[in-house]
Amino acid sequence: MGRKAHKPKHEGAIDPAALPEAINDVSGNPAEVTRAQVELSFENQSLLNALFGQFDANLVQVENRLGVYIHARGDQILIEGPEDAVARARETLNTMYDRLAQGQDLDSGAIESLIAMSNEPTLEGIISGEKEEPPIMIRTRRKTIVPRSATQITYMRSLVRDDIIFALGPAGTGKTYLAVAQAVSQLMTGSVQRLILSRPAVEAGEKLGFLPGDMKDKVDPYLRPLYDALYDCMPPEQVERRIESGEIEIAPIAFMRGRTLADAFVILDEAQNTTREQMKMFLTRFGQNSRMVICGDPRQVDIPGGDRMSGLADAVDKLEHVDGFGTIRFTAADVVRHPIVGRIVEAYEGPDA
Repeated sequence: MGRKAHKPKHEGAIDPAALPEAINDVSGNPAEVTRAQVELSFENQSLLNALFGQFDANLVQVENRLGVYIHARGDQILIEGPEDAVARARETLNTMYDRLAQGQDLDSGAIESLIAMSNEPTLEGIISGEKEEPPIMIRTRRKTIVPRSATQITYMRSLVRDDIIFALGPAGTGKTYLAVAQAVSQLMTGSVQRLILSRPAVEAGEKLGFLPGDMKDKVDPYLRPLYDALYDCMPPEQVERRIESGEIEIAPIAFMRGRTLADAFVILDEAQNTTREQMKMFLTRFGQNSRMVICGDPRQVDIPGGDRMSGLADAVDKLEHVDGFGTIRFTAADVVRHPIVGRIVEAYEGPDA
């Protein structure tokens, strides 16, 4: 599908007659759909370069994903194509502009997520929130994080409401990342005094053998994803300083036994690889003024015995409807990494898997 690069506004208004008369379906035949044209204009022209992207890459991404034709000139954009696709493209572009106007980042991953959410009735609330509610976002020292899928909206609300949250679903859906971001935000505001990150030290299908060094050196490889999320939300020197002071603790689940975790935000990652005994032990560490988030993918169990031995599935079955617990289920549609990751997850978890 061809398109025209945007030109300076003084060259004239958009000429709809210059646009193609039909959009073909994949077979090359004219599609029998209701067509529409929508024109948009944007007030702050200083944001247009970021909105359009280098060589109009952002507009091309929206075109290719939604099957519309976008013609940009100056501060005006004309969208043409199937009626429902045009509506989704308009919603996506308006939300992209709003995000830039609020000083937030806009990359291909964010655009992909906005496109995926453009058919959700809650899209407008992602940035602005309901009229009576504040915007849905998490503020950390390094960035402001907004939800990238409809399920993330529900998850972010649960993170500030529920005492213990089960976050279930495939990799790339933001389960751990958003939990760490919320934990960092609460640590910065003083809502909690400690941030405790944990996961079982279980290898994903291979034996790594003897690991040299002290205890920290031995367990760090298993906990690296948690460090990555921390460094993305806080300056590295602050992370190191808070780890040294004990405000941030990163440890395997075996280190939790016998403790009471009060005034803390506690995150257990890769929880599908806990045993039933480990999960019960971990959950009963819950203390006053604390919050727990248990993240895991029930379809990626690496412990002996597989699904039937997983403490995560057992805990969700027993506690999902208990007061104070929240359960959020992500799917392949919520994957916010490269779009192909979502397609990989769908291929592995589809009906023929």
